[in-house]
Amino acid sequence: MLRSRIGELLRVSKYRREHIIKELGISPNTLTNWVTGKTYPTIDKAYILAQLLECKLEDLYTLGEE
Repeated sequence: MLRSRIGELLRVSKYRREHIIKELGISPNTLTNWVTGKTYPTIDKAYILAQLLECKLEDLYTLGEE
């Protein structure tokens, strides 16, 4: 099962959540769902998110235990 690391990456990001939400054109609830792992970003949004968070695409998630 994938475990989201987006929350961790947001905490150390130079950008505020509001900026990331605006850049991606998403709602605050959508970002929260990505952080909690309730939903996942589409590949195009994940790519932009990784660029904004200055990480690799694969750094957004890690393989976790169920």
